[in-house]
Amino acid sequence: MSQLLGGQIGLTDFIFAHVKGQAKEIDIVKSEAALGLTITDNGAGYAFIKRIKEGSVIDRLKTLVKVGDHIEKINDKSLVGSRHFEVAKMLKELPVGSTFTMRLVEPNAFGFHIEPAKRGRKTGDVKNGTKTLRFKADGRASVEDVDDTMVKAIDRINGLLETFMGINDSDL
Repeated sequence: MSQLLGGQIGLTDFIFAHVKGQAKEIDIVKSEAALGLTITDNGAGYAFIKRIKEGSVIDRLKTLVKVGDHIEKINDKSLVGSRHFEVAKMLKELPVGSTFTMRLVEPNAFGFHIEPAKRGRKTGDVKNGTKTLRFKADGRASVEDVDDTMVKAIDRINGLLETFMGINDSDL
């Protein structure tokens, strides 16, 4: 978790794991009032580039600045802990014609390595819930088949919970 950008996961969330990649510092001349960025944040103090407007100042730097980059600093001011609107306001308040330095952290697209299922296991369909994506502490991930024994155990525990507590939810 120490390599992830943000660590809050809710029960109804999809999991988007941004693994910190290479940091880069870029000097940018603000030649227009708008830079052409749409910024979002993950609610845990990390602002990301969500969209880049075609033909904008930032679009001309598309080999350096990419959608998904975390905006870590502007002119040595850390933005960790800032919401997206605070980052956008800071960028908007920079005077036209000024040069500023933006430190970005590119997400590592290769942060998790998916291993094929082990030999000898039966095949299943991810869509019907017969496979599990398991993240391991060393950064590897594997897609594993659900074991029939595990399904039976979950059903048995679920039955006991329903009998004694009135809870019937196999996803607990």
